[in-house]
Amino acid sequence: MVDKNIKKQEILDAFQFRHATKRFNPEKKISDNDFQFVLDAGRLSPSSIGLEPWVFLIVQNMTLREKLREVSWGAQGQLSTASHFVVILACTDVRYDSDYVVDQMTKVKKMPIDIFQNAQVRYKSFQESDLPMLDNNRALYDWSCRQTYIALGNMMTTAALIGIDSCPIEGFDYQAVNSILDKEGLLEDGNLRVSVMAAFGYREENPKRPKTRRELNQIVKWVH
Repeated sequence: MVDKNIKKQEILDAFQFRHATKRFNPEKKISDNDFQFVLDAGRLSPSSIGLEPWVFLIVQNMTLREKLREVSWGAQGQLSTASHFVVILACTDVRYDSDYVVDQMTKVKKMPIDIFQNAQVRYKSFQESDLPMLDNNRALYDWSCRQTYIALGNMMTTAALIGIDSCPIEGFDYQAVNSILDKEGLLEDGNLRVSVMAAFGYREENPKRPKTRRELNQIVKWVH
C-alpha cells in the first residue's frame, strides 16, 4: 500500500525541483521511454467536455528550430539546447456542430448518436450563452488554448517527478510562428494554431536563487 505522506512529499519535491530552465545541457537527452511518459501525461489530461483540442508538435528538426528561434525572444537558449521542444497547437474547429466535435464525441468518446444529439443542445447553449463564442473565431480559439494549458501543466509536473527539466514559453511572435508552421504544412489548413511552447531536457546549471512564492494565506480565500 502506498504511503500517502511519502507520495505527497514526492509531489511537493517535484514542484520545488521544477524551474523555468533557460538553457539545457545539449549533451543530455531524454530517453524515448521517459518522453513517452511525459506525452502520455498530456494525452490523459482533462479538457472541457472532453474535447482534447490539442496537438503536441515535437520539433526535433534543428533547421526548423532555428526558424522558430528567430521569432521567439523567450526561447533563445531553449530552442538550441533542449532535448525535446514541444509546440502545443490548439484546435480552431471547436463549434458544437463542427466535424471535429462530432468525431471526438461519437468516435473517440464512443457516445451513442442519440445521447450526443441531446448533449449537443447543451454544448450549443454553453457556446451561445454561458461563454459566448459562436460568432467569434478568436473566442473559440482562446477556449481551446485554455485547455492546452491543462495538458502543459501536467506534462511539466510529470517531467519534474522523474527529474526532467522544462520551461513553458509564451515569448514569441504568434503570427510569425503560425506562418512558419503553416509553410511546413503542420497546421492542417488552419484547423490548428499555436497556443504555447515548452522545452524539455536537463538543466545546464542549478538555479541561482531559491524558489519563491506567495504564502497560502495570501492567495486562498475560504467561503463557508
